[in-house]
This record gives sequence, structure tokens and C-alpha cells, in this order.
Amino acid sequence: MKLLAIDSATQAATCAVMDDDKLLGEITFNYKKQHSVILMSMIDDMLNTVNLKVEDLDGFVVSKGPGSFTGLRIGMSIVKGLSEGSKKPFVSVSSLDALAYNMAYTPGIICPVLDALRDNVYTALYTFEGNSLKRLTEYDAIHITELIELLKGYDSQVTFIGDAVYKFRNFFDENVENVQFAPAHLNLVRSSSLCELGMELLKSGVKDDLITSAPIYIRKSQAEREYEKRTGMSIDD
Repeated sequence: MKLLAIDSATQAATCAVMDDDKLLGEITFNYKKQHSVILMSMIDDMLNTVNLKVEDLDGFVVSKGPGSFTGLRIGMSIVKGLSEGSKKPFVSVSSLDALAYNMAYTPGIICPVLDALRDNVYTALYTFEGNSLKRLTEYDAIHITELIELLKGYDSQVTFIGDAVYKFRNFFDENVENVQFAPAHLNLVRSSSLCELGMELLKSGVKDDLITSAPIYIRKSQAEREYEKRTGMSIDD
């Protein structure tokens, strides 16, 4: 099964192609450029380099977040378009799942953290059982002090991974007893990890619905929050 995976949930943009358990190619840029400008050219360059066309693929994998609202919509729109145009299935996978999978077989608790601003992080807790990644908590956006309190309930080594590590490393180091941090090159969502997780799902028959599939937002966008603050009205009303 040949799959294309893309992630645009954070500042980084990444795409990968796998043929069953073989990674054919992966491109990642972690630079201040618009995903809407670079993602399609990245995908095109990678497919050309590995001598594949969209019609040669068996399906697609996309990150569903949490992360940047705009970035998530761009990634989801691209994959839905490719899926509809090629009549091939797609599946969405959480960016937090993919980050945790970067640390496959690490003992203890794996804690991916994506910066959610104002000392908050998008996070969930994971562990590996045998060959499988197991999520222990719901996806959430919480203050870093709340995260520390949550981790106190686990008597285990904690490994932090994600773009928020750069921002909160000293805080985590001072407040978590048995702590370690992922290598810098793994702190980005890797489309190869996303692709492996999606491969398992698609091979087991799981796929997303073209109409109803949507990103995981967890909290309202800044624009929605500012509107509600200004008008006193909820977007959901």
C-alpha cells in the first residue's frame, strides 16, 4: 500500500510517501512560510523524485490537529481534494499521536506538547504497550501548571516532545522529577510517523468520511474568542 501523508498543524510543513513499511521520501520545512504556498509544491517535488503520480497512490493521511486553525484547514482541504479527485480513501490522525509515535518504545510516559499560547499547551499522555501506542488521556489544551499536576498522578519517567519544549524546558525540568526530552530533530511532527499510524488504520479498514471529517480544534479560534468578547454573543448561538 502506497500512502501520501501531510501535516500542516504547526509552523512546520511536512509530507512523506511510504510503500507498506518502506519510507520512500519525506520533506520537512520548519520555516516561516505559508503552508498554502509551499505544501502543494513540496508534494509535487517529492512524488516526482520517487517516480510516482497521484493515481499510483492507494490513499492519503492527514494530521487533524490540534494545532494552527488555518494550517489544519489547509492540510485537510488538500487531502480531501486529492482523495475526491483520485477516488482513493484517506484517514486523519492526531498531530499529538504522531509526535508521541516519534518516541516509539520509549519507557514510561510520553508527553507531546504543542504551544497553545499564554502558557498553555495542546497535549495528551501516552505509553507504549508491546508494539502499540496507547493514549492515556483525552486531547486537551491546558495550562502548564495543570499539566504538571496531571503528571504527578503517574509514578513514571516522563519524556516531553514537541515545539513547546523549547519554550518550557526549564519549567518542566524544575517541576518533574524523572524527566527527559526528545532530541531536537524529533520535536516536529514527522509525516513519516503520521504515515505509519495511518497505514495501520487504512489496512484495518478505517477511513474518514469526505463530508464529515474535520480537524480537532479543542478550543475556539482567536477570532471567535475576540468576537464573543466584543459582542457578548457566542458563535454557537
